[in-house]
Amino acid sequence: MNFAGLLVGLATVVLAGCVGLPTRLPASESQALEDVAGTALARTVARSAPPGALPALTGIRLLPEADFSLDARIALARAAQKSLDVQYYLLAPDEVGLLLLRELRHAAERGVRVRVILDDLYNGGEHVLFNAFAAHPNVELRIFNPLPARNGGLLTRLALSLHEFGRINHRMHNKLFIADNSVSVSGGRNIAQEYFMRAADANFIDMDVLATGAAVRAQSASFDAYWNSEHVYPIGQLASSSPMSRFDSLAVGAAPDPAPRSRDVLNRSAVAQQLADGRLDLVWAQAEVYADAPAKIGRKDFESRFAGSVTQRTLAVIGSARSRVVIISPYFIPGDIGMGVIEDSGARGVVTVVLTNSLGATDEPLVYAGYARYRRAMLEKGVLIHEFGPGLSRQSAQYGSFGNSTSRLHAKMAVIDGRWMFIGSMNLDGRSASYNTEIGLLIDGAALKADFDQLSTDRFTSAYQVRLGRDGGIEWVRQDADGRQTVYDDEPDAGWFLAFRNWLLSPLVREELL
Repeated sequence: MNFAGLLVGLATVVLAGCVGLPTRLPASESQALEDVAGTALARTVARSAPPGALPALTGIRLLPEADFSLDARIALARAAQKSLDVQYYLLAPDEVGLLLLRELRHAAERGVRVRVILDDLYNGGEHVLFNAFAAHPNVELRIFNPLPARNGGLLTRLALSLHEFGRINHRMHNKLFIADNSVSVSGGRNIAQEYFMRAADANFIDMDVLATGAAVRAQSASFDAYWNSEHVYPIGQLASSSPMSRFDSLAVGAAPDPAPRSRDVLNRSAVAQQLADGRLDLVWAQAEVYADAPAKIGRKDFESRFAGSVTQRTLAVIGSARSRVVIISPYFIPGDIGMGVIEDSGARGVVTVVLTNSLGATDEPLVYAGYARYRRAMLEKGVLIHEFGPGLSRQSAQYGSFGNSTSRLHAKMAVIDGRWMFIGSMNLDGRSASYNTEIGLLIDGAALKADFDQLSTDRFTSAYQVRLGRDGGIEWVRQDADGRQTVYDDEPDAGWFLAFRNWLLSPLVREELL
């Protein structure tokens, strides 16, 4: 480091020592509203349920397509009459984020109680927007685990918060949207344009699930645990207020309403249309909510953070498989625990199939490098590995139009024995296991098997099959629609520079930080 760089580094350390959070003042506690039976959404759920389904069962609908998933959130925001509870890792100030905030504000103006929890990492720099949004008397917004540094861009805030590295490293990764404590949307999507096929450079292929019935009350209980946690700060305690009138001028860049096709890939109409018709097209099943406690981030060691976590519970279900497991995870680092589950499953004759991003598709190349450390061992143990290709999905109309953008996998799913289906925010990696909080839904999904089979066929044809070559190396195989195969000896679509950079940097990054 040169002298100027040293001075900058010293200045950063000195400044970091001067940055701290304000004293957290007691925040009012509140819970999900229970008196919602008379709302339009609750009545629609009741009409949609077969006799005897409520209150024990959960109504489920998969939301694989971006426009239909965005439509669901906007339609629920417009239909809500009593409450909206919203929890996200990222809510970007782009056209999609502004559209959702605008609809939440409109709901507040109708008298709906709106509660929003956001993680601080990527949302901490938007105080003016969020304070203007929260200035409405029916809106409250709280920030989870805020960084000490409140001003500047992300890199500045990170640099000035290094003296409290634990705050940087422990994030709330949950994604949850609940209307009138009656209908929810959860899964993998954050609220930003790249999760809804509206970004120019790269877009994510993801999976959400709409739920009604028994699971929604458990999701609301999880939301309340975060809302009333000591780890959240009301936005007004972190930054000076913004006038309520400012919000309208900030929200002018909101996207137009989503305009999904008449039917999605699973042959279902949009949620907005179904709400207008007074009946939701759902599959009814047993379902269980897996949710990390907000206190997870305060536990001092891996064992205590992992115990009872979403990851541990999901791995237990995966480990109970009798015939076949399909794991879909954009960021996949099995670690010693995951490799143990894979080995035990293989010894019992269970086939394990993994779909993750290729190096050319991932937005986290170092995470890919962490996964690649385990790839050969998994192949040698019989795991069937597929890596999602950044351009292969353009051949399918299932996802929408990518234009010239890169396609990336972001869905987080596991299907066990064609019956149990997990969908949530959790990646199968050490970060989700130990450092992040997560939420997901485990569904006794035998009735959803046909839906999953239809979706997975296309997802796997949009991927390279990875295998051991005859010379002991690793090969990537692309199969065209006509059955013709192309074999690659190096990571396809990555380019030499990206591959070289990962090779150079990956030994320097500890796996638990990926």
